[in-house]
Amino acid sequence: MVLMVGGLAVFVGAVVQGSVGFGVGLVAAPVLTMLDPDAMPGAIQVVNMTLPLFTLATEWRRVDWCGVGFATLGRLPGSIIGAVVIVYVSVHARGVFVAVMVLVAVVLTARALSVPRNGLTITSAGFVSGVTGTATGIGGPPIALVYQNAKGAQIRATLAMFFFLSAAQSLVILAVVGELPASALATGAALIVPMVLGFAVSGPLRRYLDGGKVRVAVLTVAAGSAVWLLAQNLATRMWPA
Repeated sequence: MVLMVGGLAVFVGAVVQGSVGFGVGLVAAPVLTMLDPDAMPGAIQVVNMTLPLFTLATEWRRVDWCGVGFATLGRLPGSIIGAVVIVYVSVHARGVFVAVMVLVAVVLTARALSVPRNGLTITSAGFVSGVTGTATGIGGPPIALVYQNAKGAQIRATLAMFFFLSAAQSLVILAVVGELPASALATGAALIVPMVLGFAVSGPLRRYLDGGKVRVAVLTVAAGSAVWLLAQNLATRMWPA
Protein backbone atom coordinates (compact mmCIF):
# COMPACT_ATOMS: atom_id res chain seq x y z
CA MET A 1 0.00 0.00 0.00
CA VAL A 2 2.77 2.44 0.90
CA LEU A 3 4.65 1.89 -2.34
CA MET A 4 1.52 1.87 -4.51
CA VAL A 5 -0.29 4.93 -3.13
CA GLY A 6 2.88 6.68 -2.00
CA GLY A 7 4.49 5.93 -5.35
CA LEU A 8 1.55 7.51 -7.15
CA ALA A 9 1.86 10.62 -4.99
CA VAL A 10 5.60 10.82 -5.71
CA PHE A 11 4.91 10.35 -9.44
CA VAL A 12 2.45 13.26 -9.47
CA GLY A 13 4.78 15.39 -7.36
CA ALA A 14 7.70 14.66 -9.70
CA VAL A 15 5.62 15.71 -12.72
CA VAL A 16 4.85 18.99 -11.00
CA GLN A 17 8.39 19.61 -9.75
CA GLY A 18 9.87 18.78 -13.13
CA SER A 19 7.55 21.38 -14.65
CA VAL A 20 7.63 24.28 -12.18
CA GLY A 21 10.62 23.58 -9.92
CA PHE A 22 8.99 22.33 -6.71
CA GLY A 23 6.08 20.19 -5.59
CA VAL A 24 7.15 16.64 -4.82
CA GLY A 25 7.26 17.24 -1.06
CA LEU A 26 4.08 19.29 -1.09
CA VAL A 27 2.13 16.51 -2.83
CA ALA A 28 3.78 13.37 -1.44
CA ALA A 29 4.71 14.24 2.16
CA PRO A 30 1.18 14.26 3.61
CA VAL A 31 0.33 11.02 1.81
CA LEU A 32 3.48 9.23 2.97
CA THR A 33 3.01 10.56 6.51
CA MET A 34 -0.47 9.05 6.58
CA LEU A 35 0.69 5.71 5.21
CA ASP A 36 3.97 5.26 7.10
CA PRO A 37 4.76 8.01 9.64
CA ASP A 38 7.82 6.15 10.95
CA ALA A 39 9.49 6.42 7.53
CA MET A 40 9.07 10.16 7.44
CA PRO A 41 10.69 12.54 6.78
CA GLY A 42 13.66 10.36 5.79
CA ALA A 43 11.90 8.65 2.88
CA ILE A 44 10.86 11.86 1.16
CA GLN A 45 14.30 13.37 1.74
CA VAL A 46 15.81 10.55 -0.33
CA VAL A 47 13.48 11.58 -3.16
CA ASN A 48 14.17 15.27 -2.52
CA MET A 49 17.90 14.67 -2.92
CA THR A 50 17.64 12.49 -6.04
CA LEU A 51 15.07 14.33 -8.17
CA PRO A 52 17.01 17.63 -8.48
CA LEU A 53 19.91 15.81 -10.14
CA PHE A 54 17.77 15.23 -13.24
CA THR A 55 16.95 18.93 -13.52
CA LEU A 56 20.56 19.94 -12.92
CA ALA A 57 21.77 17.56 -15.60
CA THR A 58 20.18 19.81 -18.26
CA GLU A 59 19.74 23.23 -16.63
CA TRP A 60 22.69 23.62 -14.24
CA ARG A 61 23.96 26.68 -16.15
CA ARG A 62 20.92 28.66 -14.99
CA VAL A 63 21.59 28.27 -11.26
CA ASP A 64 21.63 31.52 -9.26
CA TRP A 65 24.68 30.59 -7.20
CA CYS A 66 24.56 33.74 -5.08
CA GLY A 67 20.96 32.97 -4.12
CA VAL A 68 21.81 29.34 -3.36
CA GLY A 69 24.58 30.57 -1.05
CA PHE A 70 22.28 32.84 0.93
CA ALA A 71 19.55 30.19 1.12
CA THR A 72 21.96 27.49 2.28
CA LEU A 73 23.40 29.84 4.91
CA GLY A 74 19.93 30.36 6.34
CA ARG A 75 18.96 26.73 6.09
CA LEU A 76 21.64 25.33 8.41
CA PRO A 77 20.29 26.83 11.67
CA GLY A 78 16.76 26.10 10.47
CA SER A 79 17.67 22.45 9.95
CA ILE A 80 18.96 22.21 13.51
CA ILE A 81 15.62 23.48 14.82
CA GLY A 82 13.84 21.02 12.53
CA ALA A 83 15.91 18.20 14.01
CA VAL A 84 14.88 19.27 17.52
CA VAL A 85 11.25 19.05 16.41
CA ILE A 86 11.83 15.52 15.11
CA VAL A 87 13.48 14.37 18.35
CA TYR A 88 11.11 15.91 20.87
CA VAL A 89 7.75 16.00 19.09
CA SER A 90 5.57 12.87 18.85
CA VAL A 91 4.69 11.17 15.56
CA HIS A 92 1.06 12.30 15.80
CA ALA A 93 2.05 15.90 16.53
CA ARG A 94 4.46 15.81 13.59
CA GLY A 95 1.60 14.63 11.41
CA VAL A 96 -0.39 17.69 12.44
CA PHE A 97 2.70 19.83 11.78
CA VAL A 98 3.00 18.38 8.26
CA ALA A 99 -0.67 19.07 7.57
CA VAL A 100 -0.47 22.65 8.84
CA MET A 101 2.71 23.35 6.86
CA VAL A 102 1.09 22.04 3.67
CA LEU A 103 -1.99 24.20 4.19
CA VAL A 104 0.15 27.28 4.87
CA ALA A 105 2.21 26.53 1.76
CA VAL A 106 -0.94 26.08 -0.34
CA VAL A 107 -2.34 29.43 0.84
CA LEU A 108 0.92 31.27 0.19
CA THR A 109 1.36 29.63 -3.22
CA ALA A 110 -2.25 30.27 -4.23
CA ARG A 111 -2.05 33.95 -3.24
CA ALA A 112 1.29 34.37 -5.05
CA LEU A 113 2.44 37.05 -2.62
CA SER A 114 5.01 39.46 -4.00
CA VAL A 115 8.28 39.02 -2.11
CA PRO A 116 11.40 41.01 -3.03
CA ARG A 117 14.41 38.88 -3.87
CA ASN A 118 17.50 39.96 -1.95
CA GLY A 119 20.02 38.52 0.49
CA LEU A 120 17.78 39.01 3.52
CA THR A 121 14.64 37.46 2.02
CA ILE A 122 16.52 34.53 0.49
CA THR A 123 18.37 33.80 3.75
CA SER A 124 15.10 34.05 5.70
CA ALA A 125 13.37 31.72 3.24
CA GLY A 126 16.27 29.29 3.61
CA PHE A 127 15.85 29.35 7.39
CA VAL A 128 12.12 28.60 7.23
CA SER A 129 12.79 25.93 4.62
CA GLY A 130 15.35 24.36 6.95
CA VAL A 131 12.83 24.07 9.79
CA THR A 132 9.95 22.72 7.71
CA GLY A 133 12.09 20.70 5.30
CA THR A 134 13.99 18.81 7.99
CA ALA A 135 10.95 18.25 10.20
CA THR A 136 8.40 17.41 7.50
CA GLY A 137 10.13 17.02 4.13
CA ILE A 138 8.36 20.12 2.76
CA GLY A 139 10.91 22.86 2.24
CA GLY A 140 10.13 24.14 -1.24
CA PRO A 141 7.41 26.79 -0.88
CA PRO A 142 9.44 29.42 1.05
CA ILE A 143 12.20 29.47 -1.58
CA ALA A 144 9.75 29.17 -4.48
CA LEU A 145 7.86 32.17 -3.13
CA VAL A 146 11.00 34.32 -3.28
CA TYR A 147 11.88 33.15 -6.81
CA GLN A 148 8.34 33.19 -8.25
CA ASN A 149 9.09 36.10 -10.60
CA ALA A 150 12.28 34.59 -12.05
CA LYS A 151 12.34 32.87 -15.43
CA GLY A 152 11.26 29.23 -15.53
CA ALA A 153 14.69 27.73 -16.20
CA GLN A 154 16.32 29.80 -13.45
CA ILE A 155 13.61 28.81 -10.95
CA ARG A 156 13.96 25.11 -11.74
CA ALA A 157 17.77 25.12 -11.72
CA THR A 158 18.18 27.25 -8.59
CA LEU A 159 15.57 25.33 -6.61
CA ALA A 160 17.06 22.04 -7.79
CA MET A 161 20.53 22.92 -6.49
CA PHE A 162 19.10 24.21 -3.21
CA PHE A 163 16.91 21.10 -2.77
CA PHE A 164 19.81 18.76 -3.45
CA LEU A 165 22.06 20.43 -0.89
CA SER A 166 19.18 20.80 1.58
CA ALA A 167 18.05 17.18 1.40
CA ALA A 168 21.64 15.94 1.79
CA GLN A 169 22.02 18.22 4.82
CA SER A 170 18.75 17.01 6.34
CA LEU A 171 19.63 13.34 5.85
CA VAL A 172 22.95 13.86 7.63
CA ILE A 173 21.24 15.67 10.52
CA LEU A 174 18.51 13.02 10.80
CA ALA A 175 21.18 10.31 10.91
CA VAL A 176 23.14 12.17 13.60
CA VAL A 177 20.09 12.49 15.87
CA GLY A 178 19.08 8.87 15.27
CA GLU A 179 15.94 9.61 13.26
CA LEU A 180 16.89 7.95 9.98
CA PRO A 181 15.92 4.25 10.23
CA ALA A 182 16.89 1.79 7.53
CA SER A 183 13.21 1.38 6.64
CA ALA A 184 13.03 5.08 5.72
CA LEU A 185 16.01 4.72 3.38
CA ALA A 186 14.52 1.56 1.85
CA THR A 187 11.16 3.24 1.26
CA GLY A 188 12.85 6.29 -0.22
CA ALA A 189 14.96 4.14 -2.54
CA ALA A 190 11.85 2.27 -3.75
CA LEU A 191 10.12 5.58 -4.51
CA ILE A 192 12.90 6.61 -6.89
CA VAL A 193 11.31 4.56 -9.68
CA PRO A 194 7.97 6.46 -9.77
CA MET A 195 9.96 9.65 -9.26
CA VAL A 196 11.99 9.01 -12.43
CA LEU A 197 8.82 8.19 -14.37
CA GLY A 198 7.18 11.39 -13.17
CA PHE A 199 10.17 13.50 -14.17
CA ALA A 200 10.21 11.85 -17.61
CA VAL A 201 6.55 12.77 -18.11
CA SER A 202 7.17 16.36 -17.01
CA GLY A 203 9.47 17.07 -19.99
CA PRO A 204 6.87 16.91 -22.79
CA LEU A 205 4.17 18.39 -20.55
CA ARG A 206 6.31 21.38 -19.57
CA ARG A 207 5.73 23.09 -22.91
CA TYR A 208 2.08 22.30 -23.49
CA LEU A 209 0.25 22.18 -20.17
CA ASP A 210 -1.61 25.21 -18.94
CA GLY A 211 0.33 26.00 -15.76
CA GLY A 212 -2.67 27.64 -14.14
CA LYS A 213 -4.90 24.58 -14.40
CA VAL A 214 -2.15 22.23 -13.27
CA ARG A 215 -1.35 24.54 -10.37
CA VAL A 216 -4.97 24.61 -9.21
CA ALA A 217 -5.24 20.82 -9.39
CA VAL A 218 -2.01 20.29 -7.47
CA LEU A 219 -2.95 22.78 -4.76
CA THR A 220 -6.36 21.12 -4.42
CA VAL A 221 -4.86 17.64 -4.06
CA ALA A 222 -2.23 18.88 -1.60
CA ALA A 223 -4.81 20.72 0.50
CA GLY A 224 -7.14 17.71 0.49
CA SER A 225 -4.34 15.40 1.63
CA ALA A 226 -3.36 17.83 4.37
CA VAL A 227 -6.93 18.15 5.65
CA TRP A 228 -7.33 14.36 5.70
CA LEU A 229 -4.00 13.93 7.50
CA LEU A 230 -4.97 16.59 10.04
CA ALA A 231 -8.36 14.95 10.66
CA GLN A 232 -6.76 11.51 10.95
CA ASN A 233 -4.23 12.63 13.55
CA LEU A 234 -6.74 14.61 15.57
CA ALA A 235 -9.16 11.67 15.56
CA THR A 236 -6.38 9.37 16.73
CA ARG A 237 -5.58 11.72 19.61
CA MET A 238 -9.25 11.99 20.63
CA TRP A 239 -10.16 8.33 20.20
CA PRO A 240 -6.95 6.25 20.53
CA ALA A 241 -7.18 2.62 19.45
